[in-house]
Order: sequence, then C-alpha cells, then structure tokens
Amino acid sequence: MVCYQLRLTEGPGCALRVRKGTRDENGMRFSRVQSLYEFLYEPPRFVQEEDIRILRLLAAQNLPSGPERGYPLKGQEGGELLQRALDTGHMLYDEGMPLLREGAARAAEFRWVRQDDGSYSGRWYHGDEPLRCVLPLLPLYYFDFVTSEVGKVGHTLDAHIALQLTLAPDVPEHLIVPLSHKLNALNHQLPTPTTLDQQFVDDLQPTAHLTLGSLEFSAYTPKTGRMQRQMQHRAALSFDYDGLRASGNDDKPLTRLVGSTSQRIRRQPQAEQALRKLLRDYGFKPATRQSKALPDSAGEMLQLPDDEAWLRFAREGLPRLREAGWALDVHRDFAFNLHEVDDWYATIDEAPGHEWFDLELGIVVDGQRHSLLPIVLQLLRSSPELLRPSELARRSDDEHLLIDLNRARHDSQPLRVALPYGRIKAVMGTLGELYLHEDAVGPSLRLERTDAARLNEIDHLPLQWEGGAQLRDLGRRLRDARDLQVEPPTGLNATLRPYQQQGLNWLQALREMGTGGILGDDMGLGKTLQTLAHLLLEKEAGRLAHPALAVMPTSLVPNWLDEARRFAPDLRVLALHGPGRNKHFAMLGDYDLVLTTYALVPRDLEHLKAQPWHLLVLDEAQNIKSSTSKAAQAVRELQATQRLCLSGTPMENNLGELWSIFHFLMPGWLGDSKRFTQDYRTPIERHGDAERMAHLASRIRPFLLRRTKEQVATELPAKTEMVHWVELSDAQRDTYEAVRVAMDKKVRDEIARNGAARSQIVILDALLKLRQVCCDLRLVKGTESKGSSADKGKLGSLLEMLEELLSEGRRILLFSQFTSMLALIEFELEKRGIRYSLLTGDTRDRRAPVQQFQNGESEVFLISLKAGGTGLNLTAADTVIHYDPWWNPASENQATDRAYRIGQDKPVFVFKLITRGTVEEKIQQLQQEKAALAAGLLDGGQAGQWRLGDEEIDALFAPLPGKRGR
Repeated sequence: MVCYQLRLTEGPGCALRVRKGTRDENGMRFSRVQSLYEFLYEPPRFVQEEDIRILRLLAAQNLPSGPERGYPLKGQEGGELLQRALDTGHMLYDEGMPLLREGAARAAEFRWVRQDDGSYSGRWYHGDEPLRCVLPLLPLYYFDFVTSEVGKVGHTLDAHIALQLTLAPDVPEHLIVPLSHKLNALNHQLPTPTTLDQQFVDDLQPTAHLTLGSLEFSAYTPKTGRMQRQMQHRAALSFDYDGLRASGNDDKPLTRLVGSTSQRIRRQPQAEQALRKLLRDYGFKPATRQSKALPDSAGEMLQLPDDEAWLRFAREGLPRLREAGWALDVHRDFAFNLHEVDDWYATIDEAPGHEWFDLELGIVVDGQRHSLLPIVLQLLRSSPELLRPSELARRSDDEHLLIDLNRARHDSQPLRVALPYGRIKAVMGTLGELYLHEDAVGPSLRLERTDAARLNEIDHLPLQWEGGAQLRDLGRRLRDARDLQVEPPTGLNATLRPYQQQGLNWLQALREMGTGGILGDDMGLGKTLQTLAHLLLEKEAGRLAHPALAVMPTSLVPNWLDEARRFAPDLRVLALHGPGRNKHFAMLGDYDLVLTTYALVPRDLEHLKAQPWHLLVLDEAQNIKSSTSKAAQAVRELQATQRLCLSGTPMENNLGELWSIFHFLMPGWLGDSKRFTQDYRTPIERHGDAERMAHLASRIRPFLLRRTKEQVATELPAKTEMVHWVELSDAQRDTYEAVRVAMDKKVRDEIARNGAARSQIVILDALLKLRQVCCDLRLVKGTESKGSSADKGKLGSLLEMLEELLSEGRRILLFSQFTSMLALIEFELEKRGIRYSLLTGDTRDRRAPVQQFQNGESEVFLISLKAGGTGLNLTAADTVIHYDPWWNPASENQATDRAYRIGQDKPVFVFKLITRGTVEEKIQQLQQEKAALAAGLLDGGQAGQWRLGDEEIDALFAPLPGKRGR
C-alpha cells in the first residue's frame, strides 16, 4: 500500500513523505520510494485512485527536496493534502507507532505565555491543556503523540490571523507593548501579550496632503504605427491627522501608541469631503487607470482631463491650496513644476558675401538663454505628432506645449517651461522642414538668403531682435513681391492686362531681390509677352549690361521672333540656330536677346558659358524635367544674374520634374534628389500625404506665380469637355485580348526578374501595343486587317463625328500621338474630299499649315501631339478632338489650349475618343489622379494619392469586359 509519513520540520512546519507499506507476520514493514513517478506512470495494483490524486498534487510542487526529505505542507493546499492523506487511513508518524487516525475537532484559544526570560510565546489551549503540536495549515490541525490522532483546531479567530499567530516567534520583553498596540489596532478581539490603556480622540481635524508626480514612458501608438513618448500625471490625496496619514473612505480609526496608551483617532468624513470638493472644483476625477507616476501608498489617485487643465491647476490652483494650508509634495519628475519664460529672442548672423545666414530662436529663463532649435528638434524626433501641421492647427493659440530645457542633459535637474502654441505655430512656420535635416546641430539653423521670406512668420511676434535688419526687410519684400507696382516700359507695343501687369511687377520684384522664379500661367495667357516686357524694362532702366538668353523648343523660335518684333521692336534679337550660327558666337554681346533651343545648348555650351547673361529664360521649362538630360545639365552651367522659367506645366508626371526645374532655378532649395524623394515624393505620391504636399507648396510659393484662364481671362467663352465612348470592332476585340495576354505575361516575367521600377520600358512598350490596337489594327505590326477599317472601331466613329461636326460648320483640331494614325485619317479625309491641314515633326514650314487653317482654307487640322502641343495660336478652331489619350493630362491640356486661348471668341468643345473597357479607359482614370497631384501643388488644392503600383498594373492589363482573365 501507499503510506504517508508526517514529518515535523525545523520551526513550526510539517511535510509528507511517501513510503511503500507491506504487511507480513511481524506487522507493517515500510520501504523507501525513490520517485513518485514509479507510482504515477506505471502504478502497481495496490495504488488506489485517491493515491494517484495525492501523488499528483505532491509531484506538482516540483520541489528539490525530493521524496526522502518530504514535501512541505503550507497554507490551504497543505491543509487539503493533509486531510486527503489522513482519509486514506495509511498515514503514520513513526515506523514503531500505529497508523494515525483522524481525531475529533478540539476547540482551542490562543494565549500569550510569559517565559522565564521575560519574553512571551504564543500557545494554543484546549481548555486548560496546551495543544503540544499545532500544524500551521489552513485550517489548523493538532497532532496528539499519545493518542496517535490528527484533527482540526476549532477557534473563533480569522483563519489567516490564526495561522500567523501560530507561526509567530517568541516576542522579546521590550516589544510587548508595541505588539499589543498593533494587535489592538487590527482587532479588539485579538489576544495581546499585555493589556494597554485605551484613549479615544474624536475632535482632531485633518490637514489635506497632496502629492503630485509624472511618469514618462514609451508606448506603441496604433495611429502612427510606432513607439512614441507619452506622459502620465497623477495627484494623490491623503489626510494628515497629527502625523498619521489616511486616505480613501475607510472609517476605520487611526491608532498610535503614546507611552503605554493606545490612542484611537476617529477620522472626520465631513471635513475630508470638503477638502475633496476643492479638488473636484479644479476638475479632478478619480483615476480610472493604474499608473506608476505615484505609488499606491501615496493616497487616493486623481487625474485631470488634459495637459491644459494640469497647467491651469499648477499655475492657479497650487498657490491657492498652499495659502489654504495644504501640504504639497511635488515630485522632481512632476511635469508641471514650471519656470516662467522671461523673454523671447531672435538672433540673425549674416555672413558678408555669402548667400546664407544663421538664425537662432530662443527664450530666456531665470536670466539664462536657451536656444529653441535643439529643443524643438529633439521633440520633433521623439514625438513628431506634437508638431505636425494638423496638430498645430487643432491647437488654440492660448494652449501650451510643455518642454524640458534640460532634457538632453540627463544628469541635470528638470527645467520645464510651458510655451504658448500661438508662438510655437509661428516658430514652426519659420522652421517648418527642420525635422527633415537629421544633421542639424547647434543652437542655430543655416538658411538660404531666399529663406528670408520665412522671417515674416515671426516678425510680428514680440521678440528681442538681434541683427538681420536687411534680411527682415528682404523677407517683407518677398512676401509683398506681387504687390510691387512698376510702370510698363514705354517701348512696349501692347496694353498689358491687369494680371500681366501683376506678372511684370512680380518679375521686377524678384530681380530686385536677386532671385528667380517660375511664371506658371496657363497656356495662352501671355507668358512670352510678360517676359519681353520685363526684359525691355531692364533695358530702359539701363540695367541690361549683358544680353538675355531664352532657351526653348525649336518650334517656338518663330513665335518668339514674331512677338519680339510685334511687342518690343526696340530689343535687338538674335535667333541662334541653324548651320550658320557659328558666325554669331563672337558677337553675342551685341544683342539684347538671344534665342536658342534645348537641342543646341549642349552643343554650343562652351560659347554660351563664355558669355555672361543678364537674364536666362527657359520657355516650356518642363523640357528639363529630367535632371540628368544633356539639356538640363547644360543650362545649369550657364551664368546669369537672374534665372526665369516659363511653364504652364512645371510638373507633368511626378514631383521629380518640379525638383529638376528648381535644381536649375535655385540649386539646393529643395535639397538633393535623394532627400527630396525621401521627404516629399514618397509621402505625397505613394501615400497622399496632404501635410507634406502643403509644406512643399509653401516652400515654392514665393517663387511661383500661376494664374489659370478661369481666374483671369473671364472674357473667354465656355469650354466643354466630353468623353466620346467607342466600342471596339470584333476584330479589334480579338486582337486586343490576344495582345493583352501575351503582353501581360511578358510584363509579369520582367517585373519578377527586375522589379516594377526597372521594368518601365517593357511596361510602356506593352501598353503602347494595346493602345495601337485601340486606335486601328493597321498600326500593329504583324497584324492583318481584313476588310475596311474605316467603317468599324474608333476610326469609323471618328469619321461619323467629323461628318456631323462639319455639317454644323465646325473648325476642328484633331490630335494624335501616332503620325501613322494621322496618315490613315488623312487618307480617309482625301477620299471624302474634306479639306485639311497637317502638322507633324516632319513638317519643315510650320507657319504655312497654321496660316492655311487660320485663313479658312481648311476645315480640319491634323496635328501630332508632340509637334503641335505648344507654340501655336489656332483660335480659328472651335472644336478639339483627342483621338487617343496620353498619360499626361497636362500635355492634352496644352494641345487644347491651341484653340482655347486669349483671342478665342467662340465656345470651344473638346472631345476625347476612349474605347470602353480598354487600357484607354484606365489611362483616363490615371489622368485624373495626376491632375489632382498637380492641382494640390500648383493651385493649392488637396493632394490625391498617386502611384503606379501593382494595382494599377493589374488594372491596365485587365481583360476586356466579358473576356476571361489569364
């Protein structure tokens, strides 16, 4: 059988040993058990179910003492184990004694017994007889050696208190009185070693004691997806009764020992409630969450709703409570233990002969200056959400931001101040992209001279300014550049419209401040005229010591020559192009204006670099949208007093194009290409970050003047844009699907090998083939077109449209990117006897077809998008047809503006022919996203999300409706 041997351990404790018992002719014989597991895993037949339960409970203790030394019994579990073992009837104490049996419960009381040395020892008595052995378990058990009985001890005390009394050591004589006092304080019914005098105090009034603390910690914030620094603040209220502290609503009296008298002090709940009400009036409520800002022992935990409430309490409430006699314990880490800001200052250090200056913004606290730059920088890096534009906008000017001026110095006493958001907003407006520069160190920030416009954000603040008077004046002039008024040049043969006069004023203001800009007006609003007026005014003022150089697409050279002769005949103009241009290189300084092209600048660079230029103009500046192109690299090497870009579309496809233009205009203004991509392109183009878009727009705003026709040319007639949906012919549908499947596989394989970014050429080539199928099957190499294509698909729809429009007397511009498509349309027009003009890249005399159409000698003008997108004035047209869509809506708009421009007096109708369900429809959707991106930057709209990712590629190569996918 399994037997359980009770062992009494050193001190008042007990344990169980497991033995194997065998009966023989001499009685019971007991043997050792090496491990409980020999009974548990393959139990012999004599092991009962109850034994299994007991052995499992013992094994679960996993104690290193092992079965031979026994398993200690403690607390309630120990009591249950002892009872289970006793119930088996196989419990023993010593091998020479009978098995133990359960005895009847014995009522007992606890008494303190004085020893010969004056100490007291605790004993349990059953009547007048002491219980010799009491096992300290829950419940208590006695062990009677004489009767071999084990039973429960009955008593009237709390079971846990009874256990502690049983375990209590002997009490030395000098601790008898204090112990008796403490036992009295716990419970009047507890036995004490000695009897003390009792004194009750009913009239002691409490003093409020308020403890304040804060805890800084890092926690994951789902909204930002990162660990962020956070602060918790707590107040703990307790009540002081002549040195005794109490908290909560417990009405239990407080006790203390005075000599040999035990005092019991009754709390005053009404007085305590009155003190609590004072805190409620300040907005305090019980804390609903635990916090380590203060230990639980500090008192009742309270909190305020937000930092502003804490700040008001620290500034207004604490002094009042202190005057009212409250005891205040303000911990060192309490965030609202604030110092007052004595003053604010701004220091500007200008370096003579340099195009930069150092700006320091700071505060004075306790007579010591503290630069805000490193403080705000550290705050931006640790908690950027605090100073995001959206968060700043949400804050009222009288709210405050708490900062520790000594935060970076970990061994220093915190020096905390509260800065009003009204000033913080202005500072962040000045140092808006500070957090972009992780290498920013020191007390000041180095800024470009053209950054002087930022000083306007803080110029109105009550700051102590030190230095920088000229820069502050420059900043004000940059801000008011568009308000500068100048007289137009006397030699200008034109009356400037109000917005054109404003453009001239702006160009003159930029020149006066020594900076350049982008004149970004819509097509047809007279950017060339405004530039000529600016140059002519420079000449009449005697400032044109060197000529101006205008770089443009080849197609615009005649237009510049014509407008210069017409509006500014006093300017000496040279068109530097053609094979004979070499003879003019030595005489460039004899002219006021030299015209050249983007294609020629790299070839003529050495000659152009040798000539200093007063003004360098890039017309259609989007031609340097690739910063690595030969033209872009060449124009950056030219030296000029002022640089000017003309472009109605300074950004066509992505923000990198805008960066390239500013890299020419103001090198370094938008950082290097890598930094610009990291700080602007990725957040805006991939994630639609409106704040980054707004920041970029504010960065370029002083140097970009843009007006749309809708804003300034109110006399223009209406423009109506319509999508004309076309269904593919049956042959086109079959071919489209076959090409799509083949191209889709080719693109997927290429992306798998090289990634989407390096597969653009393959993607565009595949899309080109699909677009050609949409236009006409004859454009697709290797595809035989059966029957006539003119009566089906897009070309058939076009011819039907032309017949109707021409019958209404319409004059039509017809654009296509494919010259081969124009050739097919030309063939159909000749068959039908429709008069037309043609302009492509192969057209040498561009003026002839333009004059032919303007003079009414043709009804339809066929134009390739590349050749005719700029530099043409075709106001005789009242209808524009885009045969095939292009990725860039700006290019289409430029083409439309050949007809919709100043001088147009008829309503203009714009038709886009789109084949339904095809890649053309997807391109139309992408156009809208690109247009939203441009509007957000140039027109102050909201940035839309724009990216060409996996979803867009899937959409572009999606099967036609009704066709099964790949």
